[in-house]
Amino acid sequence: MDYSAYLVPLLLACTALFGVGRRVNVFDALAQGAEEGLTILLRILPNLVGLMTAVYMLRASGVLDLLGQLLAPLLVRLGIPPETAALLFIRPVSGSGALAIGSELMSAHGPDSYVGRVAAVMLGSTETTFYTIAVYFGSAGVHKTRYAIPAALIADLTGFVAAAWAVRLLFGT
Repeated sequence: MDYSAYLVPLLLACTALFGVGRRVNVFDALAQGAEEGLTILLRILPNLVGLMTAVYMLRASGVLDLLGQLLAPLLVRLGIPPETAALLFIRPVSGSGALAIGSELMSAHGPDSYVGRVAAVMLGSTETTFYTIAVYFGSAGVHKTRYAIPAALIADLTGFVAAAWAVRLLFGT
């Protein structure tokens, strides 16, 4: 018998019992938390819509393919397969867009190919930087990100290079 289906209801029941034990009005606390969540959602939604629109416009216009062709010599010098260029540009912005590009790469080259493996490791070792910054900084009301974006993009670049290096080290090219 699989008991994992009972885990979430058990956690919710334990949380409610703990709240009742501490004399907290559990329903009011739940409603207040939901209200705060919706307020935060309304505050960050414009940023998310803008990011997603930009991602789809870049993909549809062919700009990503052009940038990939222009940067191919540099990517080869860094050890990154040029076929993954679109993934490099989309991953910091959109996780679902990056997953779609990763799926396309694996369909075209195969999941066990060098390009497929590098794409898979890149997806797992980097972050959706702009999405994360939009959500967290937007929910906290921070308007000036200072060094957060450059530092995060440098970390993403490091993750991309390390992904290609690790795949080459462990599996060869």
